[in-house]
Amino acid sequence: MAFGWIDEQAEARRRAGLVRTLRPRPADSPLLDLASNDYLGLARHPEVTEGAARAARTWGGGATGSRLVTGTTELHGELERELADFCGFESALVLSSGYAANLAAVTALAPHGSLVVSDAGNHASLIDGCRLARGTTQVVSHGDPDAVRKALGTHDGPAVTVSDTVFSVDGDAAPLAELALACREYGAGLIVDDAHGLGVLGHGGRGAPHAAGLAGDPDVVVTVTLSKSLGSQGGAVLGPAAVIDHLINAARTFIFDTGLAPAAAGAALAALRLLRREPERAERAREVARALHTRLTAEGLSAVRPDAAVVSVRAPSPERAVRWAADCREAGLAVGCFRPPSVPDGVSRLRLTARADLTEEQIEHAVDVISRNR
Repeated sequence: MAFGWIDEQAEARRRAGLVRTLRPRPADSPLLDLASNDYLGLARHPEVTEGAARAARTWGGGATGSRLVTGTTELHGELERELADFCGFESALVLSSGYAANLAAVTALAPHGSLVVSDAGNHASLIDGCRLARGTTQVVSHGDPDAVRKALGTHDGPAVTVSDTVFSVDGDAAPLAELALACREYGAGLIVDDAHGLGVLGHGGRGAPHAAGLAGDPDVVVTVTLSKSLGSQGGAVLGPAAVIDHLINAARTFIFDTGLAPAAAGAALAALRLLRREPERAERAREVARALHTRLTAEGLSAVRPDAAVVSVRAPSPERAVRWAADCREAGLAVGCFRPPSVPDGVSRLRLTARADLTEEQIEHAVDVISRNR
């Protein structure tokens, strides 16, 4: 049979405890949510949902085409200008997802003959961008500027270093200032994915590059997602105007993809404006993450100290991680469950996401459920 090999792979996944299934959630789920990436609690905020509804009423249900044909509305331009201004960059380009933004940035900025230096802990979208780029990729040890220097020193020609700002598995932050210094020693560019930093790190949530003093630098390009702290959907690339103009002309995931739906753009813009007015949400998300870590480790659990809003709790095996997450769900708590191949070190985890709108009582309840069901 043409696809007979699928059965063999399915059986191998079953034996390894790595089967994944979809679990549709109801609109009024009773679960306490520590699994989503809604860091600031804005996905259901009335201003954000009204921003989505108003955009849909004004512009329609879809973008109707690629951004270069009919898919760019005045709303997209407004979002790009305000996003670039908020994060401290010259220009921005909105795409249909954060994944598409990473593919666009890496492939368009790593032409044939270039070197891409990629952190071993990078997100799958950055890894796929490296695979699709025409340059040569060299993977270096996690969070190691000296390894970046060593890799760059082997190449004579255009080069970029690619890294997450906050790594999605353990929630640890990259040494951005040191990475930028290493790149500048060799005339290389720096591309960083701030999916888990925007809205959480930096002054008022302006992101990890802003916190590191790199915002607006001519050799730094940043990708973000609109689907986490901003409670919407979509992605964007931020950087010098010349880089953004290049992406418009060269990035295939921008040129050939339908534009971001107006409702998503409207929701993201409303969330961004709300964050400007309420910058304390960023600090609260970090505060909740620290509280979760402190209380979980006090219970004897192995949890990684969070640099942003992700709290990672290690599990002894993939099967135990799945059972642990399921038991938490039965007790009314939704937590993430990360297993191979989603974890670069092969260690399964519960992945908790701190939210700015969690109360002290909810934090205590979450810690109690997790520790009781270990």
